[in-house]
Amino acid sequence: MTRKDHLDATATTLLLACCLFWGFQQVLVKATLAEVPPVFQASVRFAGATALLWAWCRWRGVALFTRDGSLWPGLLAGSLFAGEFACIYIGLQHTSASRLTVFLYTSPFWVAGLLPLLVHTERLRALQWTGLACAFAAVVFALREGFLGGDAGLTWRGDLLGLAAGALWGLTTVTIRATALARVSPEKLLYYQVAVSTLTLPVLSAGLGERWSFDFSLFAVISLLVQTVVGAFASYLAWMWMLGRYPATKISVFVFLTPLFALLFGALWLREPVTPSLLAALALVAGGIVLVNRKPG
Repeated sequence: MTRKDHLDATATTLLLACCLFWGFQQVLVKATLAEVPPVFQASVRFAGATALLWAWCRWRGVALFTRDGSLWPGLLAGSLFAGEFACIYIGLQHTSASRLTVFLYTSPFWVAGLLPLLVHTERLRALQWTGLACAFAAVVFALREGFLGGDAGLTWRGDLLGLAAGALWGLTTVTIRATALARVSPEKLLYYQVAVSTLTLPVLSAGLGERWSFDFSLFAVISLLVQTVVGAFASYLAWMWMLGRYPATKISVFVFLTPLFALLFGALWLREPVTPSLLAALALVAGGIVLVNRKPG
């Protein structure tokens, strides 16, 4: 496997497509909450993704159960991944999709802060740290609004769950890059995560007292299919493939574009408020992306 030290056209195109869908996906999940409880919704999604991925690996001849020293790191990554999505789905009950997405994409702070301690090639330069500082200021600026109750209301519960999800995502990325998981196939890497989520999220859903029902409307069926096939299977498989071939710090910060798409879809579909604080936060995030991905002179 050949690793690259910059984002080429292939990576940029894939990242843009993933970011566009992930921004839409948060709005889709929130729109489905009226019919399907949050953690149960995530459980159905990852159960379907696990079955799809298993079938894909059988067809492609990808070994999932060989001994390669990745079991314990894989279980850790899977647990972090499951926790991330529990925070996302529950958090969407308490804040807008666009706001939660801004806080979810604090994950690069964790990647940039922790990964260079473990992987020397992932070190950032001063200009790139400046970019991260801009993005961090954006998050702090947006978070204060959730506590003060502006046009978006008191959204701090959902905002903090979004922050927790971002931390768990960042720790998942660090686990992948700094352990034996960096050497396994993208399919096996994703299988650890969706399979552990399939086992743990139903337990959490039952513990929260969520009502389980499969009497879905046509909209809910389509929503769960899109979340499963495009979201939990195709887009995450592409993400795992990129993690194995491109610098994790750079691709993690690039996906700060996702909140912009979430803001657009949330405003158009769910009529979510577009506050000045959120727009200012997105502008700072965009500036941070440019700085972090700037090539050396």
